[in-house]
Amino acid sequence: MATDPRSQAAAGPRAAPVLKATGHRPVLQGARCSGCSVTVYPADDACPRCGGPADPVALQGTGTLWTWTVQRYEPKSPPYEPPPGGFEPFALGYVELADDVRVAAVLDVDDLDDVRIGMALSVTAGPGVPRARPTTLSEEGS
Repeated sequence: MATDPRSQAAAGPRAAPVLKATGHRPVLQGARCSGCSVTVYPADDACPRCGGPADPVALQGTGTLWTWTVQRYEPKSPPYEPPPGGFEPFALGYVELADDVRVAAVLDVDDLDDVRIGMALSVTAGPGVPRARPTTLSEEGS
């Protein structure tokens, strides 16, 4: 079976794309198909639905938690490098953005018991997996 040349397997691993920062937050860079209007993250040159060309688009950094889980075991090393204080369980979820796309992100919360489906989150890009944290009242109003 041949690998589709547009697939991640054919292209090899790559970091999630990031556009220039606006203020203090890096912007998530997705792509929108010019034919069928599907939006994806991370950005790709081709639409996963119809195969047509896709153009880069800056995605809104706010959304709601669609689903989540807790990573309770330490990933294999390498490539994982444990932090100085040792491994701590963390939440990982899909955040549904207003752009009608879901982004996988590490959930930066103080207490795992506070995580709820539907909670408002702010997502930022960076090296590796995006990070999401609960929005503050000032962020919800902007």
